[in-house]
Amino acid sequence: MAAGLRLGPLLRYVDGVTGDSATVWVEADRPCGAEVRCEDGAGGLTRTFQIAGHHYALIPVTGLTPGKATPYEVLLDGRRVWPLPGSPFPPSTIRTPAHGPDADLRVVFGSCRWAAKPATGRDPVGPDALDTLATVLATTPATGTSYRERPDVLLLLGDQVYADETSAPTRRRLAARRDPRDPPGAEVGEYEEYTWLYDESWRDPEVRWLLSTVPSCMIFDDHDIIDDWNTSAVWLARTRRTPWWRERALSGLMSYWVYQHLGNLSPAELAADPLYAEVCAVPDGTERLRRFASEADADPAGVRWSYRRDFGRTRLLMIDTRAARVLREDARAMLDPAEADWVRDQALAGPGTYDHLLVGTSLPWLLPPLVHDAEAWNAALCRGERGGPDGRWARFAEALRQRADLEHWAAFPSSFEALTALLAEAGSGPQAPATVCVLSGDVHHAYVAEPEWPDADAAETARERSAQADARAPATPAPRVPQAPPAAPLSPPPPVARVVQLTCSPLHNAVPASIRIGFRFGWSGAGRRLGRVLARHGRVGRPVIGWRKTGGPWFGNQLMTLVLRGRQAHLRLDQARRGGRLVTVDERALGSE
Repeated sequence: MAAGLRLGPLLRYVDGVTGDSATVWVEADRPCGAEVRCEDGAGGLTRTFQIAGHHYALIPVTGLTPGKATPYEVLLDGRRVWPLPGSPFPPSTIRTPAHGPDADLRVVFGSCRWAAKPATGRDPVGPDALDTLATVLATTPATGTSYRERPDVLLLLGDQVYADETSAPTRRRLAARRDPRDPPGAEVGEYEEYTWLYDESWRDPEVRWLLSTVPSCMIFDDHDIIDDWNTSAVWLARTRRTPWWRERALSGLMSYWVYQHLGNLSPAELAADPLYAEVCAVPDGTERLRRFASEADADPAGVRWSYRRDFGRTRLLMIDTRAARVLREDARAMLDPAEADWVRDQALAGPGTYDHLLVGTSLPWLLPPLVHDAEAWNAALCRGERGGPDGRWARFAEALRQRADLEHWAAFPSSFEALTALLAEAGSGPQAPATVCVLSGDVHHAYVAEPEWPDADAAETARERSAQADARAPATPAPRVPQAPPAAPLSPPPPVARVVQLTCSPLHNAVPASIRIGFRFGWSGAGRRLGRVLARHGRVGRPVIGWRKTGGPWFGNQLMTLVLRGRQAHLRLDQARRGGRLVTVDERALGSE
């Protein structure tokens, strides 16, 4: 029997510098040769590899022409399987970027997408923003403006699938496979069940076509594995004691590697990846990949899920804010030291070689002030600021942290300060980029926030005084005496670049009234004052910078688009409406020179 196309194709990597290569991901229903053929003779061929009875290929495509949109076909064992017969959609194309002062780079981003409403959901969801984007692009003639504005890359910033909030059809499949009364119940627990989530998400006809023709970059967040993933050491220890967690964690990491992570890598990175080589070299790579997932679960610092992509003079850093965490309360950090060093090196490498720095982090750097202060207060109590690490306040704070998801950058104070300093450094100096944009999702609303940097002369004076105080400090530590709440660390000097937090969520999810009320209050003056009360109780100093909301909050199923041309940057927020419409609710310039 001839091989068939089970899922895909997904256009993943497109070279943003030379513009002559790409990768296309497919899943076939049996072992086969997988090929991409383009109209101009470009293409590529590889063999599928096998994981848990499924057959995948990441097809390298070479010989592409820079600055051109090239239609392509997918063949399995020489038989054409894409485009699908009778497809109503335009041809799938590989569009390589054009470079030059008048060339645009269009980046669309968002997060948090239910492919189908969970069986237990009661809140209205509305139209899917990703599905709506596909409809708009597919139904606009090639001569129309929207077609020319097809995104150059789609950034999916977490919660691509929901392993813990399954739809009614998925629950029926789970019940037919195992007793739903046994843990993990109606949540997925094994690799095969994870594949159903990607089937449900990526087989949607409009989304399938969109992902076949717009390159995508992805990073996980908690729901890709489980809600509250790696919230704290207490959470992890408790979860690891459950009989179902190990299989859930390993299957989640394995499926993420196959369905999302591989496509983030360039052909050169794939060629240098020993795991990919080993999986492709054996008839069945399941055990090798499972061993890798086990090592990654046991020692997160040994694996790097973060990655860098360059698109002409725009640099993208996608940062893993889930698996790279250090959870010990006395050393709590969003990124382990090696990961933090890597992020810093990539952000500062090649000064003057990029005009825009995009930092993709599923969790926002700048939150509503009340939420930020509440998370910093909570972190202080958890580490024992009031009554010690085993005291009543610490136990209360840990329970609250898990119930209220208090685990963003603000809940890792040293990491928040380090990221703030890095963004300021990356945006400073005579070769600074025009913009530094932090792209995030997770919080089920959209907003624009901008830091308020201290006066440069005042910051430098504070640094000089601090250095003089350090020089006068005694060689041996003084006896510990009661102290007032600590002051905030010294702020970095203001950067030259315009630094902004751009948060966009959800693509398709419920936004109940409690979220709308809570986040609106979090941005309000009363919310700020309440946040400072909490911070004082936790003996938390003020953040290293201030910030203000300059746009939003907006609620609904939505996506943001950044248009970058030279040193200019333009932002647009679109919301999905019934009838396959995207309605623009905000537009603004972010940077220019």
